[in-house]
Amino acid sequence: MLKGLDPLGWQSFLLLDLVEVGVLVIDGETILYANAPFSRIVKQSLRELQAKTLRELGGEAWIDFTLGQSWADALPWPMPDGTDRWFEVSMKPSAFEDRTVQIATCIDVTSRMRAEGAEASMLQLLTEIIEGYPVGTFVLDKDHCVTHWNRACEVITTISANDLIGSDDAGSALGLGKGQLLADWVMNPVDEEGLRQKFSDRLWKSPAAEGAFEAELYVTARDNNPARWMHVAATPLRDASGAIIGAIETLIDITDRKAAEEELRNAREAAEQLVTERTRELREAKAALEVDITRRELIEGEMQQHLMEVTALNQQLHETQDRLVQSQQHLVQNEKLASIGQLAAGVAHEINNPIGYVFSNFGTLQTYLADLLKLLDAYVEAEPEISKPELRTAIASLRQKIDLDYLKGDLLDLMRESREGIERVRKIVQDLKDFSHVDASADWQWTDLQRGLESTLNVVNNEIKYKADVIREFGVLPQVQCLPSQLNQVFMNLLVNAAHAIKSDVRGSIRISTGATAEQVWIAISDDGCGMSPEVMGRIFDPFFTTKPVGKGTGLGLSLSYGIVQKHHGKIEVCSTPGEGTTFRVTLPITQPDPQLDTSATDEAKPS
Repeated sequence: MLKGLDPLGWQSFLLLDLVEVGVLVIDGETILYANAPFSRIVKQSLRELQAKTLRELGGEAWIDFTLGQSWADALPWPMPDGTDRWFEVSMKPSAFEDRTVQIATCIDVTSRMRAEGAEASMLQLLTEIIEGYPVGTFVLDKDHCVTHWNRACEVITTISANDLIGSDDAGSALGLGKGQLLADWVMNPVDEEGLRQKFSDRLWKSPAAEGAFEAELYVTARDNNPARWMHVAATPLRDASGAIIGAIETLIDITDRKAAEEELRNAREAAEQLVTERTRELREAKAALEVDITRRELIEGEMQQHLMEVTALNQQLHETQDRLVQSQQHLVQNEKLASIGQLAAGVAHEINNPIGYVFSNFGTLQTYLADLLKLLDAYVEAEPEISKPELRTAIASLRQKIDLDYLKGDLLDLMRESREGIERVRKIVQDLKDFSHVDASADWQWTDLQRGLESTLNVVNNEIKYKADVIREFGVLPQVQCLPSQLNQVFMNLLVNAAHAIKSDVRGSIRISTGATAEQVWIAISDDGCGMSPEVMGRIFDPFFTTKPVGKGTGLGLSLSYGIVQKHHGKIEVCSTPGEGTTFRVTLPITQPDPQLDTSATDEAKPS
């Protein structure tokens, strides 16, 4: 038996498994015992450690260390995988039976996990562990005598360790008879039938260890202590051969938990009672509901009548909506007429300019013709006397005076310019006619949008030419299925707004860009004018919203433009920076997705 340990003999070795540090009991080069933490660290079982000498397992350093006095050092321990595990070792000699053995406490310093108090004796270390455990814990030896009774047990039972250490009647502390502790029962070849009779249905096997049991125990009132419920768990202690040499039991006060369970049980019973009452109330409610159903059937009849009235009102709403659509079409046409009226002065100016120089040229032409007639008259008068030198001199002087050669050349130029002016007037009138064409009920057509842009530019030329230069960046566009006159109105609104956004004291630029993808075309109109704030941008498509002075704008141009683009299943986007300019981008599908479109009349115009 190890000197200085408790009288449990081999039980003391088994208790070493409770220590968190490795412990070796060494006799010369023989390892008598290695606790579980040490075996776990070096990954070798006690049987494997006992099969070899300490010299074979740890090396010469361990042999040299065991021959010295009590001191500490760090020693390597070769691992099966070829690495070393380092231990801080404290070695103390101790008498065991008829010889002296070495007890080595080994702290694994490889991972810096040091255990305090490694140099204390085994008994003191085990006592400190059990004493510091917050759960009530006591140990019985093979004679059922108490060897350890920690502080938590003293608090639970109000019995000090001094009164119980060495006693075999710890059952009295829990109000049980002698030998009736769960620890007493697990030390015998367990009689489960007897256990279950003792602890009724409050007993079960513990999964923590072989032969361990757990139970709930009602401890009756004793001295000044009230009755309590305890959760107890007992585990047998075994020596190296597997023989039971003692038992450990833990005590946990579960009185509060039991009280909570009782409250829960009472609450469940109250809930069941409540369910019964609710069921009765539901039956009563069902009877009332049947009465209510009868009443609701009467109400449903009234609702059916109201439904018929609502249907009639809905029909009236559809008729009103149709009238609203017609009104909207009239509004679009009125806006177009208002726009044309706004441009009337500019168109008149555009027509008057070419007509003016046509009239001027024809006036000059009339003078030239008069001079030519005089010359011809002179030739006629001089014809009988053409042989006279003085007459020939007079005729030559007259021809030189009117510069007959220049007159002939300038006459041709005047005729050409007059023709160009007249053709320009015809073109402007035709563009205005195309632009103002009423197409509210027209068929969808396959149209060249760039031609429509050029036509619209010609119509609004008077609004732009004094303020900005037009920059064309046209891409290749396919023909698009659309209502061309309505899109021309969109282009006109965007171009006129771009011109109005440019300050009067600065000549700006208006850039028109076009492009196409496989399924869409886009038209972007940009200006370098005053731009818009985010607040204004958020409202520009609202009907009747305008930033122009009263009388200068209706506030419907962009709203109607938005509606026209939506009608074409496209989208219109705006990007603007105050002080830098604005860009409107119109994106349109090449083919309209609406299957209701009547394109039968225009199939021949569809591009191949």
